[in-house]
Amino acid sequence: MSLADDVKAPIRHADRFFIGGQWVQPSSDATIKVIDSGTEELYFSVAEAQAADISRAVEAARQAFDAGPWPQLSHAERAGYLRAIGAELSRRSEDIGQIWPRESGVLHAVARFGGAGAQVTFNAFADLAGTFPWEEPAKPAAGEFGLIVREPVGVVGAIIPWNAPIGLISNKVAPALLAGCSVVLKSSPEAPGEGYLIAEAAEAVGLPPGVLNVLTADREVSELLVRDPRVDKITFTGSTAAGRRIASICGERIARCTLELGGKSAAVILDDMDIATAAQTLSRAECFLSGQVCSSLTRIVVTRQRHDALLEALAGTFSQVRVGDPFDAQTQMGPLAASRQRDRVEGYIAKGVADGFTLATGGGRPKDLDRGWFVEPTVFGNVDNHSVIAQEEIFGPVLSVIPARDEQDAIAIANDTIYGLNASVFTNDVDRARQVAGQLRSGTVGHNAFRTDFSVAFGGFKQSGIGREGGREGLLPFLETKTVILEGRPAGYENTTL
Repeated sequence: MSLADDVKAPIRHADRFFIGGQWVQPSSDATIKVIDSGTEELYFSVAEAQAADISRAVEAARQAFDAGPWPQLSHAERAGYLRAIGAELSRRSEDIGQIWPRESGVLHAVARFGGAGAQVTFNAFADLAGTFPWEEPAKPAAGEFGLIVREPVGVVGAIIPWNAPIGLISNKVAPALLAGCSVVLKSSPEAPGEGYLIAEAAEAVGLPPGVLNVLTADREVSELLVRDPRVDKITFTGSTAAGRRIASICGERIARCTLELGGKSAAVILDDMDIATAAQTLSRAECFLSGQVCSSLTRIVVTRQRHDALLEALAGTFSQVRVGDPFDAQTQMGPLAASRQRDRVEGYIAKGVADGFTLATGGGRPKDLDRGWFVEPTVFGNVDNHSVIAQEEIFGPVLSVIPARDEQDAIAIANDTIYGLNASVFTNDVDRARQVAGQLRSGTVGHNAFRTDFSVAFGGFKQSGIGREGGREGLLPFLETKTVILEGRPAGYENTTL
C-alpha cells in the first residue's frame, strides 16, 4: 500500500473538542467534512463548534489564567512544557506528513518534516525563558526604584488558516504559553487535523487543564471568539479582508490583536542579475504549497529591455514543473486546497486573459489529472501593475511579469500596492541589494531568493498586518508592559546601578 492509499486520518477524537484538559462532547451533532485535495474524496470529519462550544472553551481558558497555576509558574517551568510539546509533535511527524498534503496540497516530502519544524519553534521559544528581559530596573523621576515588568496579556484566541497549520499554530501557541497566557485555538474548517495533533500533544505532556483548548468552527461562530470580552487578545493569520473585520471588532472593545494578513510580494530583478538563474529560483519557490503562500513572490518587476527574456525564461522553467499526486516522490507541485480555491485562481487567470496580458504558459488544468484540485503553473507577461491580477492576492501558482522603465521605477512599482509583507532583490551586488531593500516598504526583504524567516521575525507593513511573529519580536505581542515604582529596592536589586 502506498502512502497515498492510507486514507485513515491519524487523530483519535475527531468527534470531540479539547476543552479544559478533556475531550468533551460537542453541543450539537454538526460536523465539518475534510476533503482530500488530491482525490476529492472524503478524508475525515470533525465536530463543528457552535456558540456554546466557543463559550465553554473561553471559560476554560479564563479559569486557567485567572485561577490556575499556569501564569504563576516560572518561565523555566513553562519552557519545560514547551520542550515536551515540541518533542511530541516531532514524534508525530509522519502523521503531519499524512494530514497536511490531503488538507492543503503540500508535498508529502515537505509535510513529513512539519513535526520537526514545530519542535524547533517550541524549543526556540523555550530558549527565550532564560534570556528574555522579563523584568528590568528603571530610574523613575519620582520614587527610589523602578521596574519594567513584562507580564502575560491573558486569554488568547488563536485563529489559524488552512495553508500551513502546524507552523502557524507553533508560532502562536509557543510564545503565548511561554508568556503565561492561556489559549483557545480555533482551527480552519479546511484543515483541522493539526489542531487535533497539538491537543493530543498537550494531553500527552500533562499541560494543566484549560491552558490550551482546541476546536474547529466556521467564520460566523469564530467571530464569537473575537467578540468575547473574556478574550484579551486575538492572534490571526488569514486574508486582509478577514483581518479588517477582526481589527474592527477588537477596536470596539480595545482588545489586543496581532494580524498576519495577505501579500502581493514583488521580486525586483536588477539589470546585473542573470535571467536564467532568477527564473529558475522564482519558479522553484512558487511550487511550494502550490503558490498558496501569503508571502509568495508573484509580482516579478524587471526593466523593459529585459522583460521578454525573463518572461520566456519563466515560461520555460515554470511550464516544466511536474504537477500531480503530492505523495509521489517525482511530483514538484501538488493541488490547491479546495474546489473554491481552484475556482478563485481560475477566475483570476480568466481576468488576466480578458485584460489582454501575455499568457506565456499555463492557464488551465493539467490534462492528465481528472481528479483533484490541480491547476497549471501560469505566467503572464506585460502586466499592468494597476490591474486586478497585479494588485489582488491570487493565492495560487500565477506569476505576473511587470515591465519598469528603470531601477527606481521598479522600486516604485514594487511599493505601489496596499500590501507590504515580503519582497526580494535580485542582484549580484550585496550593497545594491541592501540599498534597494531600504527603499522597499515590506516586512521582509530577501536577496536573490524567496526568503522568510520566523526564527528572526515575520510580519507586514501596510495592510499586510499588525505585529510580528517568530523570534523575540513574536513574543512581545503576548506580553503587557507594567511599570512598578517603589520607595525602596526589592530583594535581588540591592546592588543594582540605575
